[in-house]
Amino acid sequence: MTPDITPAAPADLPAILELLAASKLPPAGIERHVASTLVARADSGVVGTAALELYGTAALLRSVAVATRLRGLGLGAALTGAALDLARRRGVSTVYLLTETAGRFFPKFGFAEITRAQVDPVVLESPEFTTACPKSALVMVKQL
Repeated sequence: MTPDITPAAPADLPAILELLAASKLPPAGIERHVASTLVARADSGVVGTAALELYGTAALLRSVAVATRLRGLGLGAALTGAALDLARRRGVSTVYLLTETAGRFFPKFGFAEITRAQVDPVVLESPEFTTACPKSALVMVKQL
């Protein structure tokens, strides 16, 4: 069965947190962004997630995670594309992300490496930038 990508509901938070833990991604503040989070659902429940932290016309793409047994099948790409579509619908013009492990995955979607100094100051105040991700994390941006 192909998973369906839908908006997350508050009841999905435990499953989202479980996916983040399994993927070694930081959970910091995700509960404040459930309204702009997508989940992939299959028979067994939530099998993937991607979230946006919205900051006016800027957003932070975070928490792109797929259940281990479904990795490599394109679900991460589908979630990323759906999150970018959601960003466009929400009026976002610039999407940022931080990654330590997926630096070769995100350029497929038009993301390019930048420095922290080039990030919108409001996004720099997010928990991802201030405490959750190490300074060594790669910073990337995409203009929509």
